[in-house]
Parts: sequence; structure tokens; C-alpha cells
Amino acid sequence: MNSSRAERVPLATQKTGGADVDYWDPEDEKFWESTGKRIANRNLWISIPALYCGFAVWAMWGIISVQMLNLGFPFTKEQLFTLTAISGLSGATMRIPSSFFIRLAGGRNTIFLTTAMLLTPVIGTGIALQHQDLPLWVFQLLALWSGVGGGNFASSMSNINPFFPKRLQGTALGLNAGLGNFGVTATQIFIPLFMTVGLFGAIGGEPMTLVKDSGWLFGKIPAGAPTYIQNAGFVGILILVPVSIAAWFGMNNLRSVSPQTGVVASFSKITWLYTLAFIPAIVGLYLYLPAPTGLGLINAWFLVPFDIVMALLIMKLAAFGPMKENVAKQFAIFSNKHTWAMTALYVVTFGSFIGFSLALPLAITVIFGDKHILDAATGVWTHVKNPAAPSALTYAWIGPFVGAAARPFGGWISDKLGGSIVTQAVSAVMAVASVATGYVMFLAFHSETPEQYFLVFMLLFSSLFLASGVGNGSTFRSVGHIFNREQAGPVLGWTSAVAAYGSFVAPTMIGGQIHAGTPENAMYGFAVFYAVCLVINWWFYLRPNAYVKNP
Repeated sequence: MNSSRAERVPLATQKTGGADVDYWDPEDEKFWESTGKRIANRNLWISIPALYCGFAVWAMWGIISVQMLNLGFPFTKEQLFTLTAISGLSGATMRIPSSFFIRLAGGRNTIFLTTAMLLTPVIGTGIALQHQDLPLWVFQLLALWSGVGGGNFASSMSNINPFFPKRLQGTALGLNAGLGNFGVTATQIFIPLFMTVGLFGAIGGEPMTLVKDSGWLFGKIPAGAPTYIQNAGFVGILILVPVSIAAWFGMNNLRSVSPQTGVVASFSKITWLYTLAFIPAIVGLYLYLPAPTGLGLINAWFLVPFDIVMALLIMKLAAFGPMKENVAKQFAIFSNKHTWAMTALYVVTFGSFIGFSLALPLAITVIFGDKHILDAATGVWTHVKNPAAPSALTYAWIGPFVGAAARPFGGWISDKLGGSIVTQAVSAVMAVASVATGYVMFLAFHSETPEQYFLVFMLLFSSLFLASGVGNGSTFRSVGHIFNREQAGPVLGWTSAVAAYGSFVAPTMIGGQIHAGTPENAMYGFAVFYAVCLVINWWFYLRPNAYVKNP
């Protein structure tokens, strides 16, 4: 199933300059060393900050919603937490069309436009957050729009993959994803910091006053302190503008991957497909979310497959002209059994990473924020505020930081050892660590001094992030080894789209089990899934008669 060598083109007719590159064969060592390496590396080092921006915008509502609560916005805790769910589901849905953008529109065109698009939700968020009297739907609409940042991962990975020879794809994709993922960590560290200062002077608006204690990396911020919550949106302008400019002038479209790269047509395709992707996200959320936002008719387990199927169906029916033929070619990946195997394995890695990133602050706040006291006579648990509770805003960034930092290493070690053997080790570690984490959560949730378990809890959760980060790199490497160049990019996009629903499923599962008083059951459930994926990985890629030996 490996790709064949690109058709040879006489040196005199090779075009590798300008925005559109006609000839590309990174497997040709002479071409790679003389021309390819320089172009590929330039595109990679512009792609990384663009992806960083996408993750930062996608993840910002987890921090914003907490701070809106601390500032006394007139919404309930449950209503504010819908903002994170909306952004998470929207970002996952946006990845489905995004996985097709590179072939339809070209890498340079796609990365520029999808990065520049993020200016709309960040500016809109900065303006809206200055007005506490705005209705909830305004913030929910902005959270939905922020999902574009989550969707950009699929096109980013699809774009970088064909630039590099197979022997370097694990490292390149690991760097792109790993360093790009630091956008999640940066959001959790820097947004609380930027909220403490008048970063934009008079044009940035007036501060609001905290009505509850808040926090940041170095400790608590007391009630009564001034807070510039609008900076959570406005600060994005400072990086989005220069990165968008760099993408336009520094990146390339590979004509061998993207035959049609006309700017107007490309921008129209991207805008059209992203607009269509909002439809299943809006319909699904309306059916899922409780009143007054929605109808509350379906649960999370029905919502995710409903959203995926509806998004694919809309894409297939709404494509027109040459775009229809290209979309049909991309849909060919669904007839390949390896697409489904790698989708499950990528859910283990990235699905866990993004899901745990959003669930960890909730777990710290609820499990360790209260003392849990059992009345022996009645058997009833009471929960009172724990004065020794750790601050979620002080510690929650550690896990995503560890996971993002491990991604490049995962790609590098997989280039050396083979992607599937690294994925096997990662899945085993995650199964064991998930059981252990669940047991510690059980102990803390049934303790009058839960803080005594916090260090072990953080170490175990960090091990889950570490393994998921390494596994991200290994699955990238496996896709490049298993699929040909035409299918590898769309498969990377598709698997990342499905895995991104972890941003919705993991917080929902953990939050639901915490509400039921059994947080450990969520982690035990994850461990069962990891164990099943151990078998899938072995059967497809490691057993003696595997479909594709990797290694």
C-alpha cells in the first residue's frame, strides 16, 4: 500500500519556486537535499504557529467560562459550561470538511485563510465580554465560531504530510502537532495572566471587578481585583495577523497534491464547506443541550455519531462542479479497513489528550475542591468547601504541556522503531495508568482530606498525557507508512476529526460520573477501550501475518 515514486520530470522543466510548486518528489534524495528540504522546512515552521493559534482559539472558552463565573455574569454554572461543550463539538465537526481542504484548495491557500478566519471569533469575543448584559446565545455563537480553530488541525496535518519523505514524516508531523498543541497549554497559562493587565490601554476597554476569588499560574487572585476578561479575545490579534501574513507569503501549494489552486475558487470552497459544517453542529447541539438553549432530546453517545454522519452527508450532497469529483475521491478512504483501525488508535492518543485537557480542570475543582464527609448513621455524603484545595488554574496546564512536549519525541522514536510498536507500548501504559488514576480518584472522592492524594493524582494523569503525546507521534508515523500519498493526508484529517470528539466525550463522561459519585468508573471505561485498541493494533500491524507490518 506504499506510494510509488512520483513521476520523473526533467530537471529543465521542474518548477519549485513561487506559491505553486509543480514538481515534488521528496523520496528522491538528490531532489530532497538540493531543493525539497528547504521548502518543506519553511512550510513546517510557518505551519506550527498557525496551528498553535488554532488550538489556542479553540481551547480559550474553558478559561473564559470560569472567569465569567468569577466576574458574576448573569448565567448559571451549567449554562457557562455549555460554552466549552459547544466549542469542543464545533471544533471536532469542523475537522471533517477541513480534512479535504488541501486537495481541494492547496496548502498555502488553506492555511492562510483558515488562520485569518480566526480573527472574527477573537475580535467578537473581546467585544462581547465587555458587556455582561448580552444574552447567552451571543457567547454560545462565538464559542461555536471558535470551533474553526479546532478544525484547522486536520488541514494542517494533511498539508505537512506530503512535504516530507516517509522516513521523516513521523518527526515532521510530531513537530507540527506537538508544538501546535502548545496552544492549549498557552491558553491555560497566559490568558489568566493577560486578564490582569490593561494590555491595550484605552482602546481595550475598562476592567471588571471579580466577585469571587480567581487564580493564575502563581496563585490566587482575590475578589475585588480588576480583571480585563476581554483580553482573552483581543490578545489573539497580536499573533494571528503576523502568522497569516507569513502563511500567505511563505507557504506553498503542491500541485501534485492540489491540482486546482486558484485563489478565488479555493477561498470559495473553504468558506462554503466550513459554512456547511456549522449546520450539523448547530442541529446536534440544539437536540442535545438542555433548555433554554436546546431541547435536551438526545444524549452524548447519540450526538457524536449523528453529528459525524450528518456532516459527511451534507458535504457529499452539497459539493458541486469539480469539487464534487474531488470530494468523491476523498471518500474512497472509507472503503479501506485501515482507515477504521487507525481511527480507533488515534482516538486513544489525541482523543485522550484533548479530552483530558478539558476534563482535568473540572476533575481538580470538584474532586479536590471539597471535603467529602460520610454520615455513618444515614449513609449520606456531604460536601463542604476544602480550604486546602489546589487551584485548577495553577495546575491544570501541566498535563497538556507534558502531552504536547512528548509529541515530537513520539514521532522521532517511531521513525526509528516503527509506529505500531510504539503505539502498542503507549496503549498498554494508558490502560494501566487509567485504572490507577481511577482508583486514586475514588480514594480522594471518599476522603475528608482529598488533598493528600493530589500529588499522586497529578503524576498519574501526567503519565496519561505523556503516553498520549508519544502515541500521537506514533500514529502519525503509521499513517504515512500504511497509506499512499493520495490517501495519507485525508486519513490524517479524518482520524483527527473523529478523535477531536474526545473534547466533548471525555468531559461529559467524567463530569457525569462525578455527578453520580463514581468518578473512577469513567477512567475504568477508558482503560477497557485502551485494552481493546491493544488487540486492534496487534491484529492489524504486529502479529506474524499482519495486513501491514509496521514494523
